[in-house]
Order: sequence, then structure tokens, then C-alpha cells
Amino acid sequence: MAKNILVLTGSPRKGGNTDKLADAFTAGARQAGHLVTRYATADKDIKGCSDCKACQANAGVCVISDDFSTLAPLVEQADLVAFVTPLYWFSFPAQLKAAIDRCYSLFLGNRPLKDKECVLIAGCGDSEAAFAGMVKSYQLIAEFLNWRDRGMVLVPELHDKDAVLKTAGLQKAETLGQNIL
Repeated sequence: MAKNILVLTGSPRKGGNTDKLADAFTAGARQAGHLVTRYATADKDIKGCSDCKACQANAGVCVISDDFSTLAPLVEQADLVAFVTPLYWFSFPAQLKAAIDRCYSLFLGNRPLKDKECVLIAGCGDSEAAFAGMVKSYQLIAEFLNWRDRGMVLVPELHDKDAVLKTAGLQKAETLGQNIL
């Protein structure tokens, strides 16, 4: 059965390692017959959550007027959310983190976030140990929302823009996409 997959990318660098990983995952998922929507958070104006809790009284609709209004329905409709991102300072980059934080409005408003799956695909210029903080955050997000983790592809030592081409990362990302059932 085809799934509706939302690929959230976090890198502001066009055509870099993150874009290539997202392309590979997307290709694999499409080969498996899934519908894929890609949303580049770095290209959007999404402010951080202000914890005003107005969403709680507003059926989960965030009152901050920005591009999150186009992302919220995509998150709700997705069967699987793929976080495809570089590692910035041991965590998600600000562009993606703001989008993740704003999803809290959907949770507070009891909007449909349950019965989803998720994957994490990330690259960094450091060793694999540097992913620990991001991985823990991802796991806690999935646990909190009761989402099922379908896998992770973590690609360390990506110092240059096309460094991922010299790794098995693209094949692993494509295989992960192909194996989504």
C-alpha cells in the first residue's frame, strides 16, 4: 500500500550532501510506490514557537503567521515523516528545529499526529559519535508522539560539499526508502 511520505530537509546549502541524501531516499521511496512530498525548511520563513499556547484554544492552529501554515497540513497528512538534515552543533539546524518545535501546536490542539512512522537521515563533518544528541532528540520526539522509527542513516566525515558521493550513505538512504512498507 502506498504511503504518503513527507521529507523535511534542514540544510540551507543547495545541492549539498543533505540534498543528495534526500534525493536518494526519495528515489527509493518512489521506486517502492510511495508518494513523496519534499519540504525544504531552509527555504521557508518559519519562526520558532513562542509558547503562547493560543493553538490550544484554536483547534491546534498556530497563530503565528508564516510558512508553517503550509507545513502543518503536510505533517497531518503524512504516514511517514523523514527528517533529512545536516548536524549543526550536535543537533538539528535552526531552520528544521523551528519547524519541529511548531508541530507542538498540532499536538496541543489534538490534531492528527498519531499512527505515523519516521526516519532520520543525517550527515556531519565529525565522527559518528557526534550524532548522539540529534539521535536522542529524534528518539524522544518519536516516543513522545508515539511514532514508529523505521530507521536511521547517519553519515559522518562529510567535510566537503560532495563528500557523500565517496560513502555508502546514498545507497543506504535509497535502500531505506525502498524498504518502507
